[in-house]
Amino acid sequence: MDATTTVSMEMELPWGARCAGLAFFAFSVCLAALGVVLLVARRWPWCSCHVCRAYLTGSWAREFTNLGDWYAHLLRRSPTGTVHVHVLGCTVTANPANVEHMLRTRFDNFPKGRPFAALLGDLLGDGIFNVDGHAWRHQRKMASLELGSVAVRSYAYKIIAQEVEARLMPVLADAADRGAVLDLQDVFRRFAFDNICKISFGLDPGCLDREMPVSELADAFDAASRLSAMRGAAASPLLWRAKRFLNVGSERELRKAIKVVDELAAAMIRERQKLGVGSSHDLLSRFMASTGVDDAAADDKFLRDIVVSFLLAGRDTVSTALTTLFMLLSKNPEVAAAMRAEAEAGDGGETGAAITYEHLKGLHYTHAVLHENMRLFPPVQFDSKFCAAADFDSKFCAAADVLPDGTYVGGDARVMYHPYAMGRMPHIWGADYAAFRPARWLTGPGASFVPANPYKYPVFQAGQRVCLGKELAVTEMKAASVAVVRAFDVEVVGENGRSGGAAAAPRFVPGLTASISGGLQVRVRRRVHT
Repeated sequence: MDATTTVSMEMELPWGARCAGLAFFAFSVCLAALGVVLLVARRWPWCSCHVCRAYLTGSWAREFTNLGDWYAHLLRRSPTGTVHVHVLGCTVTANPANVEHMLRTRFDNFPKGRPFAALLGDLLGDGIFNVDGHAWRHQRKMASLELGSVAVRSYAYKIIAQEVEARLMPVLADAADRGAVLDLQDVFRRFAFDNICKISFGLDPGCLDREMPVSELADAFDAASRLSAMRGAAASPLLWRAKRFLNVGSERELRKAIKVVDELAAAMIRERQKLGVGSSHDLLSRFMASTGVDDAAADDKFLRDIVVSFLLAGRDTVSTALTTLFMLLSKNPEVAAAMRAEAEAGDGGETGAAITYEHLKGLHYTHAVLHENMRLFPPVQFDSKFCAAADFDSKFCAAADVLPDGTYVGGDARVMYHPYAMGRMPHIWGADYAAFRPARWLTGPGASFVPANPYKYPVFQAGQRVCLGKELAVTEMKAASVAVVRAFDVEVVGENGRSGGAAAAPRFVPGLTASISGGLQVRVRRRVHT
């Protein structure tokens, strides 16, 4: 044996190390190839239509503030109120007949679908907003029984009224006395978060205390919602799936945020179990009692998904609607004055008197103001379904369909209806669609509120998935808005306070709900009563 052979044998790697090296090299090559493919796929205009080119290049942003404004523009120009974004495999519609077809006529053929469940599954789990079939029906039946209860509504209103009087009003009064500029969006988020936690879980996080404490759960939930929504904006699901597999970038942040949400939700559940559920009125306790889930052996995953669903339903939607409402009222002080006059007309002229639940229900003009605000700025700007027949076990099979406007929808194709765009359609709301005009909701000599067809105003969804918490949400908005306009003048400062049409939108943060980028900076002044 010569020296060369000896050296060669000494330098030879063990078999396992060589295999590991080859495997790592192969993985690296595959990952690099995937990156190149995705980059080319992202850049290459595989669809030559102007819509797909504008989406892929981001050129729509040169003319429009938000993606939703661009969609509204496209849908107004479409003869059918429907457009295709081929690179997303998505049909987008603002046609009320199509919305009714999806949400009522062919409901079983347009479930949320597995792709949607995959997008939000890490955050929402198997909660009511992320499931179909038997799981959805079971949770909806339970929620309907609880939210329809007179005892729950009475319990909820007492909490809301107390939060308004003891926390919201003192925070605004303090800002007025100091002449401070306040982020009203942050205030309403804290207000709604306190309310939903007390109503849903019987626990008070105290986010709207005057010290404005940081809420780890609220911050983590914000991050998780925003990052989950980013998945849906990707040109291909392979992008976020690859990042999740490698635990990098936004997916790494999302994993951390969801871990915090999971830990704090588990702590809430343990606290609720410790306190007992027998005589409690909060929704979580009633869910636990109705299912026999009231001890440490409870199905914590099921309860965790309920907690997250309640947070999503009750916090961001209410706070977003209240934020855009006061943005509009700042530009339309005559509407705030009319709300004030209506509220004070029913309480004998006592401007400082607390408003009862029954009196609140009778405020038709205020009801119209809230709905007009949500027509222009719905808290949830769009919703997606997938064309796939579903059975009671949430099993799906591709089932092509044709929408009433003649649009063909292939099996497993995504269809998005767009409430934000629908509120800006002249063929739905008339030539003055861009005006903030609450009177469009009132009719008759008594100016009574008349709701719109839910399929042309699907802000609370419609059909079998219509929002069960609609009445509770509107009550919370009414209680807060009436109390504020009676006591304060709110002036929006900065770019969102500039003059412009009512439909002129602020810049929204991409997310599950339409939060304003940078918040809503306001100056609050006490009203001088004469």
